[in-house]
Amino acid sequence: MASIILYTTDGSTKGELALNDNLFAVPVDAGFVHEAVVAQNANSRVAIAHTKTRGEVAGSGKKPWKQKGTGRARHGSRRSPLWSGGGITFGPRNNRNFTLKINRKARRKALAMVLSDKVTNNRLVAIDKIGTEGGKTRQLIDLLAKLPSAGKKTVIVTTPDDRSACRAAQNLSGIGTLPANALNVVDLLRFDYVIMTEPAIQMVSEIYKRD
Repeated sequence: MASIILYTTDGSTKGELALNDNLFAVPVDAGFVHEAVVAQNANSRVAIAHTKTRGEVAGSGKKPWKQKGTGRARHGSRRSPLWSGGGITFGPRNNRNFTLKINRKARRKALAMVLSDKVTNNRLVAIDKIGTEGGKTRQLIDLLAKLPSAGKKTVIVTTPDDRSACRAAQNLSGIGTLPANALNVVDLLRFDYVIMTEPAIQMVSEIYKRD
């Protein structure tokens, strides 16, 4: 069974914490994780660019001039894409769908691979609690300086009800927070280190355990 060192708020070690092998000791497949990252990024993509067709732009539907006898090219509407201010042909629309399907088991397996990779490379730090009463940023700075992740981009994973840690990390550059019930591959890969409280590890093991 995998295990990691458990730290306290003063930076000392408290022993070892056993981890769920189904979540923290999974062989890593980089290609599999890449597929999960691509799917998550695609599913979170929002189409902003939007152009109007000739049926949506403002303008009269009246024929500019008669069909014959003027010597000019025939036209039927000022809203034609051929005209300045007319509609756009085959332009980007905001109803485009970029969704990529990924099964829940596959998504959770990729998450387990990322967590396992953090454990293998000693990038997962377990702590009994954060201990930032009142959400004081200075307390969190002092705590992070005592841990192996000092000076590195770090995400702190806590239980959803631990809001003081989130408040303390708001103004710190390179420090992010995640609730244990909202772990995802992309956010974990954005940071070099992952700090997880002992209750968060227990919650993650219960929520994301593989059948």
